[in-house]
Amino acid sequence: MLDLLEDNKKHTICLVGGGGKTTIMYELAKRFAAQGRRVLVLTSTHILQPDASVYATDAAAARDLWQCGSYAVIGTKEPASGKLTLPPAALYAELRRQADVILCEADGAKRLPCKLPAAHEPVLLPECDIVLAVAGADALGRPLGEVCFRFELAQGWLTDAGSDVRVDAELLARLLTDERGARKNVGGRAYYVILNKCDTIAEELAQRVRTALLGRGLAVERIWLRGRKK
Repeated sequence: MLDLLEDNKKHTICLVGGGGKTTIMYELAKRFAAQGRRVLVLTSTHILQPDASVYATDAAAARDLWQCGSYAVIGTKEPASGKLTLPPAALYAELRRQADVILCEADGAKRLPCKLPAAHEPVLLPECDIVLAVAGADALGRPLGEVCFRFELAQGWLTDAGSDVRVDAELLARLLTDERGARKNVGGRAYYVILNKCDTIAEELAQRVRTALLGRGLAVERIWLRGRKK
């Protein structure tokens, strides 16, 4: 992840998968903003409404937040759900030109550690140049049907077994690297994998996932074992 955090280039980053995307998105927003970069946060699906202190109702409010060293969150409020959806097109178009980094949650997983995309998912922004695929390490060792949103889509390629099959390092790595899984529609965009909640599992198991990801062609600098000190 260091190459992404330190290159100082303009990026539009979409987060997909499950296992803590929103938390990671805001963590990255803070880190980029601390570098003095103008950071815009939004969703192409749904996210919970953020704290009022970072929510921008218009372009002027977003610029004020940037001036104060904060990131700015934009979106359309849904009173019934208490969530944000896509922001107004004109607002996004204006701020997109001015932002240094754009972070977008582009997938939903019903708070489960991992997921498989339906036909209409993920909702990547057309200008997206980087995709971060997230999965929770707490999926490991548990039944696929218990931890994977839309697990029924796994039949025939991820596993031929039923929902009781246990998620191991190789199965999770396949989900995170296959174009029918988390890598769907990524194309030529830069692709990173974040294994979240690694502090909840043994170091050996986390390294087993890393090894499986490397074996499936992912470069070591594109893997983040989040929750580990190293």
